[in-house]
Amino acid sequence: MRVWAVAFLLCGLGLAAWLIASVGLPAIASALEAIGLTGLLAVIGVHLIASVVMAAAWWTLRRSTRFGVFVWGRLVRDGGSEVLPLSQVGGFMLAVRVLVAHGVAGAAATATTMVDAILEFLAEIGYLAIGLALVAHLLPRGRVVSWSVGVPVAVAAATIVGLILMRRTPSDGLRALAARLVRRGLGPLLQGIAAVRTEMVEIAGRKRILAISFLLHLAAWIVSGVEAWMALRFMGVRLGLDTVLAIESLVYATRSLGFVVPNAIGIQEGAYVVVGASLGLSPEFALGLSLLKRGRDLALGIPALASWHLFEARRAAEARAPAA
Repeated sequence: MRVWAVAFLLCGLGLAAWLIASVGLPAIASALEAIGLTGLLAVIGVHLIASVVMAAAWWTLRRSTRFGVFVWGRLVRDGGSEVLPLSQVGGFMLAVRVLVAHGVAGAAATATTMVDAILEFLAEIGYLAIGLALVAHLLPRGRVVSWSVGVPVAVAAATIVGLILMRRTPSDGLRALAARLVRRGLGPLLQGIAAVRTEMVEIAGRKRILAISFLLHLAAWIVSGVEAWMALRFMGVRLGLDTVLAIESLVYATRSLGFVVPNAIGIQEGAYVVVGASLGLSPEFALGLSLLKRGRDLALGIPALASWHLFEARRAAEARAPAA
């Protein structure tokens, strides 16, 4: 699997390099230079607001520790996903680790993180719906490619069905399979999986909490669109907020479809160029916005991962101290 990930990563890098060369590096650099340090800090600040809102959506599901721990966990989770491209689930594992290190039970931390990821994806589907409505308004004679929408909607429907099935009692066949696994010495593993499932069923039964978390995630997606609109304004691009929200929603839907490519490298850049061109965003600014976002992810992700590393190193040193 790692070999395929490297291969897809190299293909994505090749596509991104080709796009940059085709548009011209000087033009892209000029677009990025226009934003300046003030604009960059403003973009990072708005993204931090979106991260806090996403942390609130996560914390709402189970307030098992301080809200600040969830904010830090969200930053570490995003840093692991964006800075470590070959470990696409690494960010989620780090997020669980942050909660466990602050006293949250492993099953509760895992279940809460999994449900939060599902709700974030469903909110992205809602964000895509808003974007499609805006496209229909902005381009009344345009046509939206059905397959680009059908796949995310189908996955969302399957996710909803899965949440419903989680509440059903396991069949006799599944129980028999569990019994065989126990006899083969996998009892502890099954117990852990069962504990996570129990936590997820409990969370899934709290409809009001799920709705609040979903709405917070949707708000975070909209804030991320405002962030892109503000970045383009600093670059001198005077597109309306509705246009930028439409571009952002379609780009992130395309990015989700390109999940096999680590960090959607090349996929994101191509989506910005193609979608942006149809809605009035020139290629140099489209690529400039994409590269700005990747730089923002590094600016936030590297310190977050560094803080997590120092935290783990300190805990390891404290654990060794009594033995010494």
